[in-house]
Amino acid sequence: MSASLEVRSLRQQYSDADLRARLATLPEADLRTLYYDWNFWARPDQRIPDHCACHPDGWAVWLVLAGRGFGKTRVGAETVRIWKKQGYKRINFIAATADDLRDTMVEGETGILAVCPNSERPIYRVSKRRLEWPDGSKSLLFSAEEPERLRGKQHDKLFCDEPASWQYGEDAWNQAMFGLRLGDNPQAVATTTPKPTKLIRTLMADSSTHITRGTTYENRDNLANTFYTKIITRYEGTRLGRQELMGEVLDDNPGALFHLADIEGARVQKLPPLSRIVVALDPAVTSNEDSDEWGIIAAGIDGRFPEHGYLIADESGIYTPNEAAKQGVRLYHRLGADRIVGEANNGGDMIEALLRNEDANVSYKKVTASRGKVIRAEPVSALYEQRRVHHDGTFGALESQMINWNPQADEGSPDRMDAMVWAMTELFGGTDGWAGFVKGEGEEAIAKGLAPAPPGPRLLVDGRNKDVCECGSSFWITVGSTQSCMKCAKPRPV
Repeated sequence: MSASLEVRSLRQQYSDADLRARLATLPEADLRTLYYDWNFWARPDQRIPDHCACHPDGWAVWLVLAGRGFGKTRVGAETVRIWKKQGYKRINFIAATADDLRDTMVEGETGILAVCPNSERPIYRVSKRRLEWPDGSKSLLFSAEEPERLRGKQHDKLFCDEPASWQYGEDAWNQAMFGLRLGDNPQAVATTTPKPTKLIRTLMADSSTHITRGTTYENRDNLANTFYTKIITRYEGTRLGRQELMGEVLDDNPGALFHLADIEGARVQKLPPLSRIVVALDPAVTSNEDSDEWGIIAAGIDGRFPEHGYLIADESGIYTPNEAAKQGVRLYHRLGADRIVGEANNGGDMIEALLRNEDANVSYKKVTASRGKVIRAEPVSALYEQRRVHHDGTFGALESQMINWNPQADEGSPDRMDAMVWAMTELFGGTDGWAGFVKGEGEEAIAKGLAPAPPGPRLLVDGRNKDVCECGSSFWITVGSTQSCMKCAKPRPV
């Protein structure tokens, strides 16, 4: 029996302490072999599934739905390595973005370069977007941001990472599946933290999909204490924790302001001509690894009547203030945006100073929240209910925040969603329209006489507020000589 096989059996028989003692007796060469032996390290649910009764003809897609830190990327990379040993040549990779492809799937701590020993490790050709393997075969590297690049490409096997976060998920997946037709057993492994996107639900319902579920807790021994503490502190005991930790696919939160059916019903795959585009920034208070994210959202509006809004990009993430400013200005120029708006409550004048440092000529507007987050978000929620806000593709992280945030139960509000609300507020009227609660310089400007005070309520004979609809909404759209409630569309005289 080889040393590797011997230790494999020891792992099942001895405690961790005894096992470490026995490992210490192994020669250096055997330890190195063991280090790259996935059969030794993998938990049973991380191994490639065998044929089973539920898939008598074999599976076509292995869908790994698991919480953060489960080891999903390692599963995908090791599966690729096994497929290479089995002789498959065209094993290609798809990530949500080009950055994810490089930083996670290829160069990440558990990416393909890290899991392969020197004798198996491919060469990463960044400019050519491919890996070159020692046997002469090549793996093509794709970003789901560019589904058209997948058109006409053929694959023996595919490694797809975080498909729940692919912006153009269905289009990219369909193009990939059209090309998954080479070899004797074309298959794909898809590893993702679950989100209730249409693509994920479609894959789960497909009889040729083998589903593996897992939780963050299963990989506790291999997670850094700082990561584990941070992720558990943030999500444990929350509804979102069922998704991020337990790997569950959640339905709509009944108390949420936004609903997946409204988002799905208005989703588009192609943008119309837009009359105006804005980039909205919602700052994080701190910038260390435990910080909240900076919300950085781009949205536009068309010229039809009534106008419709379009969510174009989500560049949110954990940044330093300088990095966030660079990202915002870069997005502003890339999209040819008309303005950047930033929340002043947390960032004050800091955001403008940082943006001016990047580009002194950028058009910027400071907005101040003079009322609560719920009141700010309600009119935007009404727009979604009317299917007047369209997402250009899928924005998994943002949409997960939107459909899970319950203003009655959750403290604060999510960063990406806040930035989206600011963007839509600016596009649909800002200080001059239905979103008049946003005052460019806040209540201080009103006190100084620099901005008009909001009008008082108009009372009916019975004392009811004429500006509040029977459904409870106080937001109205003027059309000719009548006005309609934003939420229920009930008309009233101007």
